[in-house]
Parts: sequence; structure tokens; C-alpha cells
Amino acid sequence: MERRNFLRNAALGSLAVSGLSVFGTETASAQKSSNAAQFKLKYAPGFGMFEAHAGKDPIDQIKFISDQGFRAIFDNGLMNREPALQEKIANELAKRNMDLGPFVLYADFKTKSMVTRDPEIMQMLKDKMKAGLEVRKRTNVKTALVVPGRYDEKLAWDYQTANVIDTMRMCCDIVGPEGLTLVMEPLNAHTDHPGLFLTSMPQCYMICKAVNHPSCKIVDDMYHQQITEGNIIPNIDMSWEYIGAFHIGDNPGRKEPTTGEINYLNVFKHIYTKGFDGVLGMEHGKSKPGKEGELAVIEAYRKMDAF
Repeated sequence: MERRNFLRNAALGSLAVSGLSVFGTETASAQKSSNAAQFKLKYAPGFGMFEAHAGKDPIDQIKFISDQGFRAIFDNGLMNREPALQEKIANELAKRNMDLGPFVLYADFKTKSMVTRDPEIMQMLKDKMKAGLEVRKRTNVKTALVVPGRYDEKLAWDYQTANVIDTMRMCCDIVGPEGLTLVMEPLNAHTDHPGLFLTSMPQCYMICKAVNHPSCKIVDDMYHQQITEGNIIPNIDMSWEYIGAFHIGDNPGRKEPTTGEINYLNVFKHIYTKGFDGVLGMEHGKSKPGKEGELAVIEAYRKMDAF
């Protein structure tokens, strides 16, 4: 262990013994938020999750996230950041041996995109894939998120499915040789995204099976899937070969674990037992505002990671 890390951990240990935390408070929740140990799974906060403690600078946020024991971050908006900042983020993560979760490469909730064979849309998607590869070169990110868009009321469902399969294979052929994996995200139609084509884990599994490409995977957003179909653990098992990432959020409310109905303690234990080493994006809000809410998030993950 490096001397700097040893001294930091020793100092944190003495704070925990004295009833204090890294935040200088004496509450039980703050004490449990100590960064004395890394989490078992790669739960990944997004930028802004801990802004009240870390400030607005992305690099300072990475430092804070790392110091709390998290081993990854995710950044949906990574593609829209300046190239210099993308590289800076990647360098800081590399220093701390942290992973970078899926960024949003294509997600247009208003357009009938992959379900069609529109030449202009196909060219747009090819250009998007190439732009995503530039992000990969700068950041070494391994996964990118895609959403097939809206369904077409005038086209038979099976034709739409065939079009999505062909389009995903085309996109994977572009990004796959450069080491980028595409993860499709099924989204719920009941609460958040009515009208989208891809909604369930079995549907996404079938498309991955048909695409038959090593770069075609699933991001299992457990908030969305609890609303759509429930049965979270069995669906994880049935789709396991194609799951490339997870998203976390409790239901109802889409806040941190322990605020809703999902038994994340058992879900996380199951994912860990299966040997998952990818990123679980914390794509949810906070049940409380300010620093108190940020501490509540950390404490919730400590509780759910204690399997």
C-alpha cells in the first residue's frame, strides 16, 4: 500500500473510532458513511449525486466518490462534454482504478428510428456510432447505451423487430472491432416512457440472440423493469449471458435503495454471487435534499452492500 493511502486510511480509522466521519459530524448515519472499505459491487454515482459535498467540478466529484468507497462512475452526458474534459475525467479514473459506466450514445424518445429502414436515419446512426468511437478513444469507456426509439403504429410488430435486429447488427459491426459494446435499455411504458419499442427483458434478450454479435448486450434498469414486469432476479438469470450493465433505482419514486419496494439487498447479493464485475449505474434521485440526502444515499448503499 502506498504511504499516502496508508496514512489516509489510518486517519479515517481513527475518526471512526472517535465517533466522527469524514464529514466531521457525530451522527450514526455519517459514521456509517466512512470510506474505510470499498463496496463489493461497482455501484456508480453520476456527476451531481454528491455535489453538496464535493462541489461542481467533475474531478473533485470523482475524488469524493472514490473516497467513499465507490469503484465506478457513470456519465450519461459524457458524449456532450468537451474532449479535453473527457480525457481529464478518464485520467482521474485511471489514477483511482475506477471504471466508467455506459454513456448515452443514442436515445431519442420522440423518433421512430431503429424500427424503420429510413436511409437518413440509418446514416445518422452510422455517424453516431463513429462519434461514439471517438469518445472511446479518449476515455477507454467500454460500453455505450442505445435506445431503439418509438414503435410504429402502422407497421406490423414483427417487421419492426426485424428492423431493430438488422440495425443493431449494423451498429455493432461498426463499434465492435474497436472494443465498444452497445447495451440496449428496455424502458417502462407505464410511468415514464409510453410509446417506446423496447420495454421488457425477454424482448431485449430475443433481439440480442438474433443480432448474434458479441457487442450487443443489455443494460438491465431494475427501476424500469420493476414497473414493467417485476420478477427481477429470475429475469436476470434468464438474460444473464447478455447483461452488460445495470441501472439502479427504487420504485416507486426512483430514489436510492431502501426507499421503495425492491429488495436490493437480495438483488445485489444475487448479482455478486453470479460474479458480475461490471458497472451498476446509480440512475436515481435522492430522497432528501442537500448534504443530508447525500449521506442517506451512501448509508443506503452501505446497508444494501452488507450481504
